[in-house]
Amino acid sequence: MSQTEKILRKEQFDRDDLVKLLNTDQQERLLLFKKSEEVKQSFVGNKVYFRGLIEFSNRCTKNCMYCGVRAGNTKVIRYDLTDDEVLEAARFAHQQRFASIVIQSGEKSTASFTARIETLLKKIHEATRHELHVTLSLGEQSESTYRRWREAGAQRYLLRIEVSNPELYKKLHPDNGKHDYNRRLEALHTLKSLGYQLGTGVMIGLPFQSPGDLADDLLFMQALDIDMAGMGPYIEHHDTPLYRYRDLLLPRKDRFYLSLKMVALLRIMMKNINIAATTAMQSIDPQGREKAIKVGANVIMPNLTPLKYRENYLLYQDKPCIDEEAEQCRGCLEARIHMAGAEIAWGEWGDSDHYQKRQAGVPETD
Repeated sequence: MSQTEKILRKEQFDRDDLVKLLNTDQQERLLLFKKSEEVKQSFVGNKVYFRGLIEFSNRCTKNCMYCGVRAGNTKVIRYDLTDDEVLEAARFAHQQRFASIVIQSGEKSTASFTARIETLLKKIHEATRHELHVTLSLGEQSESTYRRWREAGAQRYLLRIEVSNPELYKKLHPDNGKHDYNRRLEALHTLKSLGYQLGTGVMIGLPFQSPGDLADDLLFMQALDIDMAGMGPYIEHHDTPLYRYRDLLLPRKDRFYLSLKMVALLRIMMKNINIAATTAMQSIDPQGREKAIKVGANVIMPNLTPLKYRENYLLYQDKPCIDEEAEQCRGCLEARIHMAGAEIAWGEWGDSDHYQKRQAGVPETD
């Protein structure tokens, strides 16, 4: 029996186990993927949930070193969707029986922004007869803002930690009051305390990042007891400060397989959470999202952003699907999911079983 097989038989992985599994070679990683596929089938089944993605605005007050829409990038054409454009996208998702959308934007925390999101949430629920669940991904906000949005009808919130190592976090963000690791942690805990389905995630294959850092990321998400995750390979953007360190990067193919291993390991560790097959996976491998579904992911996000805005929401280079209308994107992803041997859960909200049990106080069992 190989070392990989011995580790995969364990009930719990420690940091050393995770590092060894992240370092598996081409043959050994197949054992990992086989195990994660079995766990996925046993705990979340063969269904894949659609989350229609609405890229609401690319205006951001943050200057994260890796992000293409960072405030300091003067080459970006900034935009905000109108209320009508957001509602049209929400209605499309509702009519197509997606049952769920994600509203994502650059990070702002003004009173007008807070009020506008609150109003939009109410309008979306009214327009869809409260049949559409809404995930927000709008960055760090105050507790009162999170509370207002929750009361207005937001069910889920995605706030990616990006890296759980505080020292690495400092290398990826400016050293100023706007970029604070502890405040991000506090925001995650606040969201959880307010009853949101909590999502976070990390970038994989960053400069200065080690397999040990990624192992710590997995343990961080497990300790935080998240309900959903979105993570994928780091892909450089030439208009960012981090681009200067591109010579330190693993080849893109290696970053892709490292990302698949992270998805597989998180599925084994947190058996009944929701895990997204992120768009960045497809940026490297044409079948990237299908492969992620195969090894553990169960959520996919068709892009519903009006086409004229897509090329201005480039967090990283080579982002796919920026030239596809919503209907085309839906059809493409439907085909991809069937190619992966899965089925689409039409009309189902897809709340994670983990969240429902956590809310009911039901202890987790293997």
